[in-house]
Formats: sequence, structure tokens, C-alpha cells
Amino acid sequence: MTRVPRARTGAATLDKAADENFPVAPFFLPRAWRDDLMAVYGFARLVDDIGDGDLAPGGADARHLGVDPAQADDRLAVLDAFETDLHRVFATAGDGPHHPLLRALRPTVRRRALTPDPFLALVEANRQDQKVRRYGTYEELQAYCELSANPVGRLVLAITGTTSPERVRRSDAVCTALQIVEHLQDVAEDLARDRIYLPAEDMARFHVAEDDLAQASAGASVRALIAFEAQRAHALLAEGTALVGSVDGRLRLLLAGFVGGGRAALAAVTAAGHDVLPGPPKPTAPRLLREVGAVLRRAHRER
Repeated sequence: MTRVPRARTGAATLDKAADENFPVAPFFLPRAWRDDLMAVYGFARLVDDIGDGDLAPGGADARHLGVDPAQADDRLAVLDAFETDLHRVFATAGDGPHHPLLRALRPTVRRRALTPDPFLALVEANRQDQKVRRYGTYEELQAYCELSANPVGRLVLAITGTTSPERVRRSDAVCTALQIVEHLQDVAEDLARDRIYLPAEDMARFHVAEDDLAQASAGASVRALIAFEAQRAHALLAEGTALVGSVDGRLRLLLAGFVGGGRAALAAVTAAGHDVLPGPPKPTAPRLLREVGAVLRRAHRER
């Protein structure tokens, strides 16, 4: 009899939280919030890993989703199976989802009365990554961020019971900014996957060709382009100050961590002279703490 590999626990996926620019579920939050935020992070990280082809070796994820491991490299097929399993999270009948990380998500969905839409948007963003590898305009990139990033912020608001139209609007701005920052850090990594998230119209404006992004270090034109996109992200993050100031207590500190993390990452890009090609510029812990403190002080003054 063929031995079936042990079920993946999701630990390897969840361990990636430490590599994010911002704290995912810091210790100071109530335990129930931390558990729910990590359940959502597990979902978001796993769907990204499927879209990027970064699943753990061995095919366990494919098996959980009912995909023949021989087809595990067919990302669209795995995403389709993943979406089918996602629908089981919200189903009122049946034996529930098959993948461990989706089983872990189900109590959160029920406890917080979450809807499928933000989760489905994240799946669709990864489908789009398989089909769209270049973006012509900044508006096209923003539309992608509507799928790939903004749903996460909306889920944070839903989990913490603080959703309002104004908060959603500002959360969307912050999440789009964080996605842009990640794209700036990962230009070389994305290019290795044959993806470019720098708008073609901006590349043309700064006289940057795709070959320029494949160099070991950035020339003056690439640095100017990265500085331009970084300023856009900085302006979007500025809208986060009012979001942070609109809530109280530990949630305020969490949201300041998101905004401050983005600001610290941009500071790292600036410190690297906007040369992101050798590898992702990463913020230091002291810089992150300083930026979080600055966001909190500004939010307090402007409240």
C-alpha cells in the first residue's frame, strides 16, 4: 500500500509571518484577536504560496485539496481546488474544508461573521498573477492591489469589530501602499518570476527598460523610478494616520505597527539609495520602533 504523507500542519506557512514588514499578530493583542489574525494570515500566506509556486515539497497541500500531486505545478488548477475548499469554510452542511489552514480559518469566520468576498478576492489576485505579468498604468496596478492587498485590511477591521466606510477607505490606502512597498523591495525577485509591478508608463517616463531591472545594481534611471514609486506609497501611508487615530487601545498600536512598518521599509529603500536590485532592503528593528512611535504621536496630535 502506498503511504500517504502526513497532513501539513501549516507551521511552515505561519512561520513566514516573521518576515513581514509589519507585526501580523503581536503579543499585546487579546488572545482571541491573535488567533483570528493568524488564521487569516495563514489563509493569505498559503494562497500566495500557491500563486508563487512556493508550496512545501512533497505535495501535501495538493493532496489536501484533492489535486493529484503530479499536477501540483499547475497553479491555476491548485487555485481552483483551493477556492472549492474555501467555499466549504462557509458552507452550513458537509464535512468542512480539507486543508488544515482552512479548517483553522472556519472558527474565525463563524466567530466574526466574515463573508467570502475578501477571501475570494485574494484567490483572484493570485489567478491574475498567472495571467498578467506586466501593468501598463498606475491605475491598473491599483486595481490589482484592490484584490491582492486591500481585503486583508478589511478583514482586520472586521475581526476587531471596527469597520466603517471611512476606516475602510483609509485602510485601503494603507494596504495599497504596503503592497507597493513590497513590490519595490522585491523587484529582482519578481523579475525572476517574470513579473514586473512597476507601471510601464512610469518605466517609459524614467527611461527604464526591462533589461535595466535585471542588473546586479540599479543605475540612475532605475533609482529615480523607485524613488518616484516610493513617494506614491509614502503619500498613501499618510492617510493611515487618521485611521490609527480613529481607534483606541491595543488596536491603535496594531494599526500603528502596520503604518510604521511601511514607513520603516520605505526608509530602508531610501537608505539603500533606492537601489533595490541587489536584494530587498529591510528595516531595522530600531527604525521600525521609531516609525511606530512617530505614527502614534502624529495620530494623537491630529485626533
